[in-house]
Amino acid sequence: MKLQLLPSTFDENGRASARQHLSCLVIDDCVAIDAGSLAMAVSDVQRKQIRDIILTHAHLDHIAGLPLFIDDLFASLTEPIRIFAGAEVVEILERDVFNWSVYPRFSELSNKFGAVLEYKIFEVGEEFTARHLNIESISVNHKVPTVGFIIADGKTSFALSGDTARMDKFWEKINSVNKLDAILIECAFPNELNDLADISHHLTPEILQTELEKCSQKKCPIYVVNIKPMYREKVVSQLNALKIENLHILEIGKIYEI
Repeated sequence: MKLQLLPSTFDENGRASARQHLSCLVIDDCVAIDAGSLAMAVSDVQRKQIRDIILTHAHLDHIAGLPLFIDDLFASLTEPIRIFAGAEVVEILERDVFNWSVYPRFSELSNKFGAVLEYKIFEVGEEFTARHLNIESISVNHKVPTVGFIIADGKTSFALSGDTARMDKFWEKINSVNKLDAILIECAFPNELNDLADISHHLTPEILQTELEKCSQKKCPIYVVNIKPMYREKVVSQLNALKIENLHILEIGKIYEI
């Protein structure tokens, strides 16, 4: 399985930087997890192939590129964009984004080939299929309804926390899996902003360290994602100082094979 965290932020020279404002993970160039930078950073191949988009939650940094992605493809779509999400997320999208005021309600529109948007609603804990992937949603702990996922292609599998604070059900599920090839988990704020992390339901390096003690998959590589861009250097430094075995920072734009 091939994973790529799409770029979303630029340096002073106009090049993609290591900082992450928006969240969008592309799997095998054909399935997107979240859509923060989807319209802005996909390759031509990815734009042509991605028709299944799976959302962890409805915060702006995870959906910002979704309306633009559909808009770009509107006239040429020969099949609808399929958005996999919980019912609460779909309600927010229809009420607050695709509401004719912020953006057109694509679920009511068609092109000459047919519908351009289709919702695939799932319940927490439910398994479903997107392209060649089997996906199971897992409860996590964020300020709004949010899920993580276990994603498998029949050969390899990985887990993604999405945005979260301290959690138990996620680890219970992770520990019940025979073998994972990677775990992607957030770490948004540095330790000195612990109060802000608690209020907004995010992790810090120290909290992440205690969370990883709940994980029995000790040999599984852990990749940190969704670091707040203004604190990236500090968070990375604090994570490195902890010397957590098998812990890495997921590099933006890099293609990983698991």
